[in-house]
Amino acid sequence: MATVTLKGNQIHTAGNLPQTGSQAPDFTLIKNDLSETSLANYKGKKVVLNIFPSIDTGTCAQSVRQFNQEAAELENTAVLCISKDLPFAQARFCGAEGIDKVETLSDFRDGNFGKNYNLEFVDGPLKSLHSRAVVVLNEEGKVLHTEQVSEIVDEPNYKAALEALMNA
Repeated sequence: MATVTLKGNQIHTAGNLPQTGSQAPDFTLIKNDLSETSLANYKGKKVVLNIFPSIDTGTCAQSVRQFNQEAAELENTAVLCISKDLPFAQARFCGAEGIDKVETLSDFRDGNFGKNYNLEFVDGPLKSLHSRAVVVLNEEGKVLHTEQVSEIVDEPNYKAALEALMNA
């Protein structure tokens, strides 16, 4: 169980992120058109998993904007923004913001992504949502970098994630 804070108050996730060097757990997530996608669909590309509680909060929205801006510069890289928000809300946000370089994916159906990556909150006011984290994968799905953001209202370390991609 990992401990993070929400405005200074401790809350817990189901466990720890996958270890650097390990194979990332597979997943099935829902795209904006309600079709399914899995990690296998991104084989051959570097992948940034930008994971957060809800796209309708300021910090989460900023992380999507920031990664969208950074993604325009990345070669052979998919940036996946993942939450339990409904695909309709994700599409609305991206349409209103002009976000087109990242892909939003939803774990609303069964929550297995959050469980398999140990990101699901097990207590506190955000119980069952995902913790804020970044996981960077190489072209074969091996974990290059992880960050569990210790204070939920803080943004992730974009620079560290991007450096992990460039050094892969």
